[in-house]
Amino acid sequence: MKITDVKAVYPKWRNRAQGAWQSHFWQIVVRIETDAGVTGYGYGGGGEPGVLIINGHLRELLIGKTVGSIKDIRTIWDHLYFKSLPYGRKGIALMALSGVDLALWDLLGRAEGKPVYDLLGGLKKHPVRAYATGQDFARARDLGYTAVKFSHRWQSDADYDTAIEQAGQARKRLDPDALLMIDCYMSWDAEVTLEMHHLLTDYRIYWFEDVLTPDHLDELAALRPQLTPVLLAGGEHDFSHHSFADLARTGALGLWQPDLTWCGGLTAGLRILDLARAHRIPVCPHRGGEIWSLHFIAATDCMDLAETHPARWDTPENLLWMDEPRMHDGVISPLDRPGFGVRLNEEMV
Repeated sequence: MKITDVKAVYPKWRNRAQGAWQSHFWQIVVRIETDAGVTGYGYGGGGEPGVLIINGHLRELLIGKTVGSIKDIRTIWDHLYFKSLPYGRKGIALMALSGVDLALWDLLGRAEGKPVYDLLGGLKKHPVRAYATGQDFARARDLGYTAVKFSHRWQSDADYDTAIEQAGQARKRLDPDALLMIDCYMSWDAEVTLEMHHLLTDYRIYWFEDVLTPDHLDELAALRPQLTPVLLAGGEHDFSHHSFADLARTGALGLWQPDLTWCGGLTAGLRILDLARAHRIPVCPHRGGEIWSLHFIAATDCMDLAETHPARWDTPENLLWMDEPRMHDGVISPLDRPGFGVRLNEEMV
């Protein structure tokens, strides 16, 4: 089948925090139509600039392309990456390419009547263990979660105490064997990270996520062996397998977290996973409980752990994808439907 039209749109997101980058550059929807009457949907990033890249440039490169195999999708990815090199390689251009790539995988699955996980060889994990991102530890326990990640932002020395307090509350409310992780969102430095590692030893932290920015690979590589057994995690702000090759070369991280809606889609995710295998690095995709990464986790040797956000279930005004699976009793599974299995809420676009 040949591509006849491509269109990206920026959904009508509601209640975005003013001043935050998400107010302007949040997720986009990509729709790809074909002469076979099959339509594929994808989810990318970059907001209105990402929409402009797709509708203003990538669309003209995609019209007339044949999509009939995984090889075709990989060939298209390489072509779009090369053609966008002058302004791309990372950032918004790769976020836009992610949406296109995921739409192509959805398109192929729908055309063949197969879930994306079957295109990848079938389920290896069913169901997938879910973890909650948030601060409501009692709710997470009551919902059945056995793994939780909480956010911590460093501003002053007083935040050593806030980290201890948060970790203590989590251990008090969660089951004794629950995994506990901390998302630092690039607010710590090397000195803070080492001190946190010392102070939080008794709370058995599984990983520290994004302690530094992705520009500090040498510092991360120096930190990593000093944090054992805590994993040094990151990668949501790295783009394509080329960036992850730098992580592998420097040994900067002990756990990779690519975001398939930002890093280049499923095609890039599979290449990143190949690199990770070669370097014996576990992979746990960022926002892995969203349907785009959930198929990837369930069908490959990614870590058996998918990120979910229970608090977002309370904001139905931003429901973009209909029928997306929910966590139940601590686990989550991809939909047994062609493609990624979700329907677009047309009222949002």
